[in-house]
Formats: sequence, C-alpha cells, structure tokens
Amino acid sequence: MTDLLSINIGIDPNLGRIFGLLISWHGVFTAIGIIAGVWLAVAIASSDRIRIDPDTAYTLGMIVVGCGIVGARALYVIENYGDNTSIDSVVDIFRITEGGISIYGAIIGGAIGGWAWGLWKKLPCAAGADAAAFAMLLGLAIGRIGDIINGEHFAKASDLPWAVAYTNPLSPGFEHFISVGPTHPAVAYELIGDLVILGILALMWRMRPKSGVIFASAFLLYAVMRFFVSFLRLDSEEPLLGLSTPQLASVAVIIVATPLLAFFALRKEPELPPSLAEQRARNRDAISRAERRRRLHTGP
Repeated sequence: MTDLLSINIGIDPNLGRIFGLLISWHGVFTAIGIIAGVWLAVAIASSDRIRIDPDTAYTLGMIVVGCGIVGARALYVIENYGDNTSIDSVVDIFRITEGGISIYGAIIGGAIGGWAWGLWKKLPCAAGADAAAFAMLLGLAIGRIGDIINGEHFAKASDLPWAVAYTNPLSPGFEHFISVGPTHPAVAYELIGDLVILGILALMWRMRPKSGVIFASAFLLYAVMRFFVSFLRLDSEEPLLGLSTPQLASVAVIIVATPLLAFFALRKEPELPPSLAEQRARNRDAISRAERRRRLHTGP
C-alpha cells in the first residue's frame, strides 16, 4: 500500500547558477520565507497592539534575520565539527554559501540577537517578540517547501499508507531512497506542524494575552512538535541518551520556555508607547499650548 500511495519527487534540486552562485529550491523558498516573515512581523509590530515604528520594526527584522543566519550556521558547525566532514575550524561558521544550517540555530540566534537589540533600543521587547513568533512559524513553513523538493533531510522507511520517494539522481535523498525505499515525509510533517502552531498563535492573538505569552508559547509548541517528528529523521547524530541533537535542543527549549511562559502570563503588563494617533494628538496639544503662551506674551 505504501508503494501505491508514495509521492515520487523527481525535481532537480538545483535551478542553476547566477554569477557562479548555485541556486537551489531550498535557497529560493528560504528567501521567500524570510521576506514573508519580516513583512508579517512588521505588520503586527507596527499595529496599535504593539506600536513599534515601522522603520524600527524593519531594522529589528533585519537584525533578527542576520543573527538567525549566523546562529543557524554556528549550530550546524558545532554539531558536525570534525565528524568526517570538511568542517574543522571555527571559521566555517562564516562560510554560509557552502551550505549546512540548523533550524534550531536560526530561531535561537534570531531570538537572542533581536531581544538584545530591542533592549539596547529600549523597545517593548516582549510584545515585539510576539510579532517575531508569527514570522518565525511562517518563515519555517515556507522554507520547508524547499526542503521537501530537495530531499535534503533523510527519514525512516514509511510503514504508513503514504510515503515520499526522491527519484532524481541529483537529489540528496536519491541514494537514501535506493537503500531504504519510500520514506516518511518527515519534513512535510514539520511543515504541517508549523502551520498548526501558527493557527494556534492566531487564536491566542485574538484573546489578547499578555505580551510575551505568544512568544514563549510558540517556542514551547515548536519544541514539542519537533521533538516527536525527529524520531522519524535520520540526518542527525545521537550524542546523548539515544536522542538526536534536535531532540536535545527541543528538551532545552522546553525547559527554558515553560517557566518563561509562566513569567509572562503572571507578570504585570508593561505600558506600551503611545500610538501614532496619540502622538499626533499630543503634538497638536503642545503646539496649541505654545501658541497660546506666545499670544499672552506678545498680545493680539
């Protein structure tokens, strides 16, 4: 039954080269995910619920993306350092064009970098992080489309009425398919999980929780989902207790995110900066008061 219902993906994982740079489906959908995520984050952050200036929100988005890229590459290098690969130096962290990233490194690096920059600029960090949580899930979901096409992540042979088979010899998943046959579409499971979590966050947003609750909930839900889906994946080492690196990272995130969620839910809601309409009203009042004082001093 699995063979009958398996989806054959024979698409070339690479689109070609532009100025010597190899363009893959993974790279294209990663770029689309970043653009869509930043757009969504700015739209939410600049709303009356959060009130971060759009220009500031775009700058913050770029900071998060940059730190996410560095974090993604850094965790991948740490995970694969000296493990029968070409990675043998800390300098490899900055060789982003050579491929190899970690999603967990991206979201953790982006969160740390964005929060640090927000504290420096005295922004409402918890509320801004809520906006970033939506961007994170949307970007991850879109990026996973490229992973599905490329077949970069290996999974166990499927024992369910559905599976995926990579039949293009250039696909990273081709040799794995030849060895084990049709496999679980584990990355597709993650994509579905990302969209489900995104829907849960949207429902939470309508309930107007305290700032930071959505951010902590997003990390907690993603970690739980990723922990269980990773049982089906075969592309990570198992350095401790038979758990893969993503699963250990999930456990660490759950340990941190759970008390963080309680903290945000129980704390007093900080006062947000005035909205644009309120700022304009205050400016008009200030101008009117200054004009009245001028008239009192100079006469009619």
